[in-house]
Amino acid sequence: MNADFNKEVSLIIEKDPRYKADAYEFVMQALNLTQKDLKRKGHVSGIELLKGIRKLGLDQFGPMTRTVFYNWGIRKTDDFGSIVFNMIDSGLMSKNEQDTLLDFKDVYDFETALNVFDADFKIKKEDESKDLLS
Repeated sequence: MNADFNKEVSLIIEKDPRYKADAYEFVMQALNLTQKDLKRKGHVSGIELLKGIRKLGLDQFGPMTRTVFYNWGIRKTDDFGSIVFNMIDSGLMSKNEQDTLLDFKDVYDFETALNVFDADFKIKKEDESKDLLS
């Protein structure tokens, strides 16, 4: 990310220290990935972004996703909503009239979703092992 982004994130963290700077960068990366996957440059919904976050988390961190997110201060989908709306308030992201923080509230049980991160990684690795034995 560029220096302006990092400066804005530093200002956000001064006001709201719940989340680490890496979490903000990760959400921006997830937004870009989600837009690319949806073949769309504009707006994505909270649910669409959360799907992108899950995908990127699995791709980048595999079974360490839970640990990384917890280290960043993230425990539930609401936390990603807070990060998004902190960035909206600072001008790093934008929203439409329908977007609210509630779009991120309890979208899925975060603990279950983190278990799915682990399960998906194990399944993927098991499939690769089978391919190697064939």
